[in-house]
Amino acid sequence: MITLSHKIALEPNYKQEQYFKQASGIARFTWNWALNEWKNKYENGLKPTAFALKKQFNAIKPVEFPWMYNVTKYASQQPFIFMQTAFNRFFKGLGAYPQFKKKNHHDSFYVGNDHIKLDGRRIKLPKLGWVKMREALRFEGKVISATISRVANKWFVSLNIQLEHSPKTCESQASVGVDLGIKALATLSNGETFEAPKPLKKFLKKLKRMQRSLSRRVKGSHNRQKLRQKIASVHAKIRNIRQNSLHQITSYLTDSFGGIVIEDLNVSGMLKNSKLSSAIADIGFYEFRRQLEYKSQYKGNYLLIADRWFPSSKTCSNCGHKKEKLKLSERVYHCEACGHEQDRDLNAAINLKNIL
Repeated sequence: MITLSHKIALEPNYKQEQYFKQASGIARFTWNWALNEWKNKYENGLKPTAFALKKQFNAIKPVEFPWMYNVTKYASQQPFIFMQTAFNRFFKGLGAYPQFKKKNHHDSFYVGNDHIKLDGRRIKLPKLGWVKMREALRFEGKVISATISRVANKWFVSLNIQLEHSPKTCESQASVGVDLGIKALATLSNGETFEAPKPLKKFLKKLKRMQRSLSRRVKGSHNRQKLRQKIASVHAKIRNIRQNSLHQITSYLTDSFGGIVIEDLNVSGMLKNSKLSSAIADIGFYEFRRQLEYKSQYKGNYLLIADRWFPSSKTCSNCGHKKEKLKLSERVYHCEACGHEQDRDLNAAINLKNIL
């Protein structure tokens, strides 16, 4: 059974937007309360659990927090489940220690499927009614849950869908190797290249100017808050440009090739390079892999992640000779054994394809 998420922009009126803000505030308050109690109990030698904290919270909620009943019950219940999951990941070494949430940085709340109704380009939420959506749901299936969130000054709903029908598989039998890089985002073994839009580099001067202006604004003032929203909008635009480019490339790959090979890049290690970290972060290598993995599962592609130490760049795609050293500045691969010369990225992409 395949589960997908579909994020859709909402068009709330003033009353609905105030509801979203209140529900997000309650979810954030509940999380911070639970995290504070968890820390206190742990420091006192106790072993806290989300279930025990939720029971403690529900006992005092009618007296101390009666305003929470103005929104969906999930806003003050789901944070406990999320916190238990976060600590489980932390103790397994899969995530960082949970942190307190801040207003305007973590504005979101969860709604269960029993409180959701869809009708075309509308969604019905508990204690609120129908809210307009920019588009209808693209997939047919069972709605498992919804998360309402704010990005900059816009609200979105992310619907978690369990598909009813088997997805349409990729009919192509062709295979391709994909080499990711900074000069070109993706170089395919068939010679095709996809340039990276590099939106952060494009908007960096504007962001710096706005950040300098923000530092001169009086903290807590209305003008400072308006400028913060403008800066958030620029960051959202940068993210949207990057996401759109990655979606186009990964969709093309999963539609056109039945077998795909990419490298297991050490992105966290690459980001430690002070000269290249900004360019690497601007491309989004991890997001490229994430999209390729779930789209391959959805469309039935065979995706192979090559070993991190596979010498795709140092190996000659013509004779198989391996170089001992290869400088990053060497953009053309020259083989001392057979004299073969080829673009460095294309040579690596062909070597990746040959693994299949």
